[in-house]
Amino acid sequence: MHLLITEKITKKYACHTALKDLSISVPGQSIYGLLGPNGAGKTSLIRIINQIIAPDSGNIRILGRTFSEKMKNRFGYLPEERGLYRKLKVSEVLSFFGELKGMKQDDIKSKGAELLLRFDLAGYMDKKVEELSKGMAQKLQFIITILHSPELLILDEPFSGLDPLNIELVKDIILEKKREGITIIFSTHLMEYAERIVDTVVMINKGKKVLDGNLQNVKATYGTRFIKISYDGDSGFVSTLDYVKNVKDYGKEMEIELDDIDLKDRLLKDIVGKISLSSFRVTEPSLNNIFMHKVNEGERQ
Repeated sequence: MHLLITEKITKKYACHTALKDLSISVPGQSIYGLLGPNGAGKTSLIRIINQIIAPDSGNIRILGRTFSEKMKNRFGYLPEERGLYRKLKVSEVLSFFGELKGMKQDDIKSKGAELLLRFDLAGYMDKKVEELSKGMAQKLQFIITILHSPELLILDEPFSGLDPLNIELVKDIILEKKREGITIIFSTHLMEYAERIVDTVVMINKGKKVLDGNLQNVKATYGTRFIKISYDGDSGFVSTLDYVKNVKDYGKEMEIELDDIDLKDRLLKDIVGKISLSSFRVTEPSLNNIFMHKVNEGERQ
């Protein structure tokens, strides 16, 4: 069952079309990856879903019903730009945003204390937001997003400003929320994290949908023409091999797209002895590779 459906959403700003006839269907109790380069239209779509701005045309349906203002309390929205009042204390921030979502003060205090403890912010209840570090403020923003136990979480770059330990914590909580039956729309540029947790993915480029579907099915459409290696040494020659279609080099790891997977033995023979290999395996393309392919394809159009 699809929790949220957008139907032919179009949005223009002056002479710029941010979204054009964009339709998506978000399955319930799943993590839906909303991906695309800067300026693709992701934030415009998120703001329209949250009724921060209105589309020029198209509509939104929640559980088969037209979206209404009353439904907003069922959402938890983490914007990319922080929306915290800097002069308020942490306790006051929790109280204010909890009440906005219809929570009682006793529930705000108990749930807030639980979340602050988990995020290592329990000792900051009387600190003002302006006294928090960037990472602490991001954790507080995430806490107020999930404080009222929403049915739909919309997370725009939730890992922004977080160190690796807190990225793992937020990732774990996102997966917990999915297991609790919550639906999550997840927008990020960190493809390695998106790849680990999303069930379904949509990619937007220049306001249009360029790819949509179950992540594993999306990967399968690209076939298994890919080799992933872990290595040490100078690998610059790999991209010059005439049967190598594309290379994504990360310094110690490389993702190689071949014209034909039957050429994998030839590739192995050509690189052994020239670089030190610690792994060599056939694989599906990474989400980052698919993302770059779609963006570059869009630029050529």
